[in-house]
Amino acid sequence: MIGFENVGYSYGGAELFSGVSLTLAPGSFHFLTGPSGAGKTTFLKLCYGELVPTTGRLTLFDGEVRSMSRNDVAMVRRRIGVVHQDCQFLDHLPVAANVALPLTVCGREADVANLQDLLTWVGLRPHADALPPSLSGGERQRAAVARAVIMSPEVILADEPTGNLDAEMSMRLLKLFIELNRMGKTIVLATHDMNLIRATKGQVPARVLRLQNRKLQLAGADL
Repeated sequence: MIGFENVGYSYGGAELFSGVSLTLAPGSFHFLTGPSGAGKTTFLKLCYGELVPTTGRLTLFDGEVRSMSRNDVAMVRRRIGVVHQDCQFLDHLPVAANVALPLTVCGREADVANLQDLLTWVGLRPHADALPPSLSGGERQRAAVARAVIMSPEVILADEPTGNLDAEMSMRLLKLFIELNRMGKTIVLATHDMNLIRATKGQVPARVLRLQNRKLQLAGADL
């Protein structure tokens, strides 16, 4: 699905990490940890084709990134949902329209029939007509998850999705990712929150990846 073979990435000649070899298999759940500046966000950007490796080979759904055209990358991204660390919305559009925006951009407005069910799943149906500035931090993150999965992607990447949330709301958001994984989605969740990782014990098989000292390490097997 997503394969790293001896991948490295450098900024301005300074090596961020190197020698990364990893396969993100269908239905797997990975936590990505490591100190600030270690390259977690860069790793996620490589996973959805926003960046190209400096060294090594990266494949997305059997396609080698360097050989992909812009259209190829755009098609691959439809199979990958991304929850950014700082989720941005169009503040003049209601929540429902913001969540449905990926379908609108792709000309798939006919597929919004399940939008209300999706908003119910993330607990936002009462806020469907609200504008984003009126949402709490937790509500914004749940809206971001809904927008990331509206295209029914096979892979979901989340960059510190609970970074600004309290413990209760973090657990509520984690539950959504666990449910998505049980539906067969591949999950990669970057986080500093070790309590979040421990909370998955007994719920889903998960692997912990740690970026540190320019290397990616398997920090643990099943939690």
